[in-house]
Parts: sequence; structure tokens; C-alpha cells
Amino acid sequence: MTIDDRRARVSPARAGRLSATTKPPGLDALPRPVAMVVSGGGVLGAAHVGAGHALERCGFRPDLIIGTSVGALTGAIVAAHPGRATPWLTEVWTSLRRRDVFPVGYLPTRASVFADRGLRRLIARAGLPARIDELAVPFTAVATDLDTGAQALLDRGDLPSALLASAAIPGFLPPVTRQGRTLVDGGVVAYVPVRAAWQAGAASVVVLATGAETQPVRPAVPRRRAGTIATRAALLSLRHQIERDLQEVAGRIPTVVLPTGVETWPAPWDFGQSQRLISTAERAAECFIERLRIGGPGLYREDSPARSSIEGDGKPVLSAAGAGR
Repeated sequence: MTIDDRRARVSPARAGRLSATTKPPGLDALPRPVAMVVSGGGVLGAAHVGAGHALERCGFRPDLIIGTSVGALTGAIVAAHPGRATPWLTEVWTSLRRRDVFPVGYLPTRASVFADRGLRRLIARAGLPARIDELAVPFTAVATDLDTGAQALLDRGDLPSALLASAAIPGFLPPVTRQGRTLVDGGVVAYVPVRAAWQAGAASVVVLATGAETQPVRPAVPRRRAGTIATRAALLSLRHQIERDLQEVAGRIPTVVLPTGVETWPAPWDFGQSQRLISTAERAAECFIERLRIGGPGLYREDSPARSSIEGDGKPVLSAAGAGR
């Protein structure tokens, strides 16, 4: 099924708070079809909600949505409720607690520390259809094939199992068997799945990403402790994967990375800061969108991490093309 085939069944977009005539010219200039790509990030995924709200307010509607891990759940809710997903997402994130995802009191499986009962309940109350094909906007959840190491693009069939597979953090949540394949978290191979969007035929991409790993790595000499060194090495490895994929796709199509404005990220188990992440990311994304100007293929993002406003004449740097402001 092609993108055009799937776009034919997309419900008419509801009007945003701003009229079409006031939509920022930067987003208007993105060639179609445009994909919204939602990264992994676990508890940090609350920032996706703020950035998504900024997009809704300016009337932006993606033609397809690609999500990894927690980004797959967020993306599926957006695909189910185009133009009005923010209330659903805000309700999910502001009421979310650690036990909802990593419940205690259940025996772990041989393949994971936690059972996936909590995640199943979370998916069940998210207002989603049973099948991917029933979503209003074409959607793909990205998982990792544990046998081959290849990315698995789940764009049809059962929706809950696709979301469970995409979010199956190795060792923490159990793998999912789907059509004879053993699948785990898509972030293993595609934390920011822009390559999957380009391969699906997207002519431009808008990325919702989270965490320090999606921002330029600051030079640092880690304290000589085993845990600190291992954490730093994992960050560098993940950052290399993200930057490689962004640069590859940006060399072909316009690739916009929305900022979050978040300077201090919570710990992976801290579910109590969702509202702060939502509000901060919404303000940062709105400021960025207002100043965005598209000039062909390239990587459009802030040239400084965690900055909620843009200096100079307000135009973000087109870093892939080496252009200044």
C-alpha cells in the first residue's frame, strides 16, 4: 500500500487554533508528503506532547507518522486523533506513574525484569483502534528484529502488539513475537527513525525528539567510575546513531528537528515531571516554528542545545548545508 493510497482515507483535518492563512510559512514550505517522526525516550516522551501541541496550534497536519518506543505510542494517539490529540496525550502523561509502566507485584518473566501488563493497560485506555489500518493517519511503529538486528517497520495489522514490540526495552520488558519474528525496542537501531520515514516516501520530515542524546554532545571527562564511564559510552554510541541518520536523510530532504527547551531532564524512573516537560517543550517549539524558513534539503535545528529562543535574526541554522543565518 503506497502513501498516496493510505492518504486517501485520512479524515479531513479539523481546523487548528490558527487559520490556514496564519500558518507559519516555514511549515507551509515543507514538500508533501511530510512525515512526523517521534523518537524514543521513555519518561522523557512527555516533551513530545508539548512539541505536538505547538504543531497542532499552527494547523500542521502530517501525512504519515513514524514512531519508536514511547514515540510509537504518542504517534499512534496523534494518528488516531489528528488535530485534537493534545487532550488525550496530556491526560495520559500527567496521570502516568512508574507503576503504570513498570508494575511491581507481578512475577518477572525469564526474558525481562518486568511484565508488560502495565503497558498493555496503558495502551488499552489510550482510545486507539484495534488495527493500524484503522488509524486516521498512516502510521508505522518501528521495532528491532532481535534475530537479525534489522529494523522492523510495523505499518499494518494488530496495533497493540506493534506498540508493545516497539517499546519492549531489552531486559526490562518482554520481547514480542509477531508474525514469527522476535521484536524488541526500536530504539536499539532507530532511536530517531528518520530513515524509515524517508524510505516510506516522505518528501520532508518534522522530528519530535527528547533527551540529551538528541543534542550535540558536550565535551566532558567522565569520573573514573564504572557506571559513569558506561553511561557516557552509551550516550556517545546513541548520539552517533542519531546524528548519522539525521545527516543522511537531511542530505536528501528537509529535516526539521523541533527543540524542547529542556535543560534538566528527569531520571528515567521519574514520572512526576511530565507537566514541566510539556510546558517547556511547547514554548520552545512555538518560538522555533515562528522563525522557521525552509530553503531546500538540509537539517533545520537550533545550533545550541536546550535553548528556548533563537538569536540573531531569528532563523534557525541550516547546519547540514553549512549555512549561517
